[in-house]
Amino acid sequence: MAASKGLKILVGCKRVIDYAVKVRVKPDRSGVVTEGVKHSMNPFDEIAVEEAVRMKEKKLAGEAVAISVGPPQSQETLRTALAMGIDRAIHVEIPLAQLEKLQPIHVSKLLAKVCESEKPDLVILGKQAIDDDCNQTGQMLAALLDWPQATFASKIEPSQDSKQLRVTREVDGGLETIDVSVPAVVTSDLRLNEPRYATLPNIMKAKKKPLAKMSPDQLGVDLQPRQEVISVEDPPVRKAGAKVESVEDLVGKLREKGLVK
Repeated sequence: MAASKGLKILVGCKRVIDYAVKVRVKPDRSGVVTEGVKHSMNPFDEIAVEEAVRMKEKKLAGEAVAISVGPPQSQETLRTALAMGIDRAIHVEIPLAQLEKLQPIHVSKLLAKVCESEKPDLVILGKQAIDDDCNQTGQMLAALLDWPQATFASKIEPSQDSKQLRVTREVDGGLETIDVSVPAVVTSDLRLNEPRYATLPNIMKAKKKPLAKMSPDQLGVDLQPRQEVISVEDPPVRKAGAKVESVEDLVGKLREKGLVK
């Protein structure tokens, strides 16, 4: 890869229920209500898109391509990415009937197939999606491609020859800095950047940018589910607390419940 051309980046964009919406469980407990509910781009994926656009603006990347695996409405999510500054988009369309059974392993395999044809130097995904919180797709994709991975990234610094990345990761004990060679898979954490808002002129320009469509069958990926959802439940309602007048009363209450001796 010539250094002058910069990295080719593939960015994942998932359409999810908007973070401000209160999620409701279906009466039959088979899932959550999605009909008539506002959807938007997964917030961690917005951060991934922003990072790819910034790398393009710094001349570290030559091309940034967005990809979404989802229903026809996912094209709206991709147009948002294009309006933020992505060059072109790929939509792997999933029929609505199969959407609820789509799992991270399926998405990982579809992304791996697209990587075989697109040959990106870097794949940036959100560390997790706020609908299922699986935090699996990036790791599975790296395993399928046999590429280095840097998860939970809060800073990405490409080398001058664009053949290596220095990534600062969010870990339980603080921050960890690692070097990975490209091609690589990176997943974004909250502190990586603050995504921009798409301006009206860029939203209009995004309508003319290329958006290719393909299907799982074209990519040769079987979407047979590996897991079965038995039931989806609301979280338990928190019980009301009790007020006490003094520390002695508090200790007495705890002793009654056997929490202290």
